[in-house]
Amino acid sequence: MTRTKTMAWVGGALYLLAVGLLVGGAPRASGTVHGVGALLAASLLVGVLRRVPLLALAMALFGATAVVVGPTGSARASLSASYQGEFLSYLAVDLVVGLIVATCARRASIVAVTGSLIVQLLVISGFSHGDNLTVNVVIAILATAAACMGGLLSRERREHALALRSQEVAEAVIAERLRIARELHDMVAHSIGIIAIQAGAASQVIRTRPTEAGEALRAIEVTSRETLSGLRRTLVALRQADPGEAASGNGAALAPSPGLADLERLVAATADAGVRVDVRRSGEERALPADVDLSAFRIVQEALTNVVRHAGTGRCRVLIDYGDEELSVEVVDDGRGAAGNGADHGLGLGLGLGLVGMRERVALLYGDFSAGPRPEGGFRVTARLPLPEPAGVPVEAR
Repeated sequence: MTRTKTMAWVGGALYLLAVGLLVGGAPRASGTVHGVGALLAASLLVGVLRRVPLLALAMALFGATAVVVGPTGSARASLSASYQGEFLSYLAVDLVVGLIVATCARRASIVAVTGSLIVQLLVISGFSHGDNLTVNVVIAILATAAACMGGLLSRERREHALALRSQEVAEAVIAERLRIARELHDMVAHSIGIIAIQAGAASQVIRTRPTEAGEALRAIEVTSRETLSGLRRTLVALRQADPGEAASGNGAALAPSPGLADLERLVAATADAGVRVDVRRSGEERALPADVDLSAFRIVQEALTNVVRHAGTGRCRVLIDYGDEELSVEVVDDGRGAAGNGADHGLGLGLGLGLVGMRERVALLYGDFSAGPRPEGGFRVTARLPLPEPAGVPVEAR
């Protein structure tokens, strides 16, 4: 950041030096030569324009005016005869005005347009006479108007692109939540089915075989507690189901949702796509809540999909750590990083649609999510999901 700032101010100083050389070093050159020189020198103001747009405009106005007013003899005579030299000198000013209109706030844009036009008209009125005055004023106004129009069109295009991107992100969030809702429906329906079977068995043997009835009731308690826990953590953040699907009456199949137990199948499918996956587990492996298990699997699935599509590498690593309070999932590749993953990782706007779904799942479970390029190359996706109290057998890292 400091280096960029220094380069910006060095560019501004070099611009002023170039203007001084044009004015003092070649006083008898034609107005066209001075105009072209001022236009080329204005490229040195790019750094200042990015940091302080109005200051860059003031410097460009100062330089263009100095080039137009400073030279004597043939240059000034050329200015009186036509607008050619002055137009070239102030063309850089008009470009700066257009960029300010395209990127800055409305107040700054109004100040830039008004200030630029006033300076140009004052210079024209001081060095043009008769018919030349009218022609030069019209050209100055048209040039400024063209710069403003170009800036406005650029601003509208950028705002439209941002609006479309925001809409895509919002639709991706809704789609992911609907997908989670359908999967949650599967999970709840499966659990309620187990509860119904166990309750029926308990009611039949509660008098004759109380021990078996007690085991069935305990199974009901465990299943219902797990299901309620998942509902509390997820349903409160989900929106309404897809109206089209609700109207059509198409329900999801009542089948167990995938989880980390299905990771080997996912790894095999990824290997068939040309990417070898190295899976490592550590910590105290144990049965996970259904919503956490499903979300961890979906995060790994989406991350591996991104590696296959965008990373341009033949291998990646999946790290799963069963911590005391959270489940940590990390997918790392050594591919093209941000450049290769930009289609989905979307670093330019902070979010890719695939990352939106992963981030949404983690947010619904009150976890932490991060994704971005690694300093040493490649890309990393990390998710930390809260866990209940651990209970199980330790698993060595492998």
